[in-house]
Amino acid sequence: METTRIHILSGKDLKQVLTMADCIDAMQDAFGALYRGEVEVPLRQGIDMKPDNGTALFMPVYSSDIHRVGVKAIMLNNDNPARGIPFIHAMLMLFDAATGKPIALLDGEVVTAMRTGAVSGLATRLLAAENAKTAAIIGSGIQGETQLEAVCCARKIENAIVFDLDPERAASFADRMSRRLGIDVAAASVPGMLAEADVICTSTSSPKPVFDDAHIKAGAHINGVGSYQPHTAELPAETLLRAKIVVDRRQECLAEAGDLIQPINSGIFTAEHIHGDLGEVVAGKIAGRESETEVTVFKSVGIAVQDLAAADLALKLAEKAGVGQQIDI
Repeated sequence: METTRIHILSGKDLKQVLTMADCIDAMQDAFGALYRGEVEVPLRQGIDMKPDNGTALFMPVYSSDIHRVGVKAIMLNNDNPARGIPFIHAMLMLFDAATGKPIALLDGEVVTAMRTGAVSGLATRLLAAENAKTAAIIGSGIQGETQLEAVCCARKIENAIVFDLDPERAASFADRMSRRLGIDVAAASVPGMLAEADVICTSTSSPKPVFDDAHIKAGAHINGVGSYQPHTAELPAETLLRAKIVVDRRQECLAEAGDLIQPINSGIFTAEHIHGDLGEVVAGKIAGRESETEVTVFKSVGIAVQDLAAADLALKLAEKAGVGQQIDI
């Protein structure tokens, strides 16, 4: 029987080879390929595991551009934080599209964090004001870290504010990210501090909006990446109504993003209020930011082409650097 050699990349391996700047560029290529029809991305499939208080998600993708198939399996368990272990566990498999052979197995948690940050970095590059200097992060988990890192890659951010329901978590995040990025990061003391932000990133699992529209200044850009289910919504309808909205892809967002589904169902606006897909902005089919005062929103539920792009990049870099393990199966 023929054996197949696959490349195993741990979270530590991925952190060694992946940089946010490279991931942002990879996202730009990926969304360009998606716009050109070179990527097949079925809707995410889920299993509600009520007896175990969790959810299983499966995200397949095929790219004729790089001749790869990717499948990410994500396990979310609501009891894990109380157990002292991560809420999310994930693995990502890569296959050669021409032969069907498995070629790599990667830690899905690091891939997810990096690609989610990177797509916000790309959206910030395309939609935020050129002179953006202050960032705000709502949610101080691992996603918040990569969101801030990506925004700092896309714009010359000088200071950041972090908002979290847990003041200790916010303070720890602020200290950690100040040292990592070399900028002033402070924990917010009052909600109104959000009015200082030029770029805002939300990365929570909140079922209701996490900020007041009155605190969003003219010219602000918002990346909403936390909510991905119809019953959850981080962004207030008032903000979306006055904003130019770009989504990762309409198909997914209109099926999963409560931020959009809820106001559409309530008649506040229609699906036509969405300006377009990120790939359309990348390709130059539609405009990004058109004035200094318009509010722009990037709403993402996360699509598998992001995982495939980040994983393919990581595998190439790891092979070049000799990082990871090779095993026969």
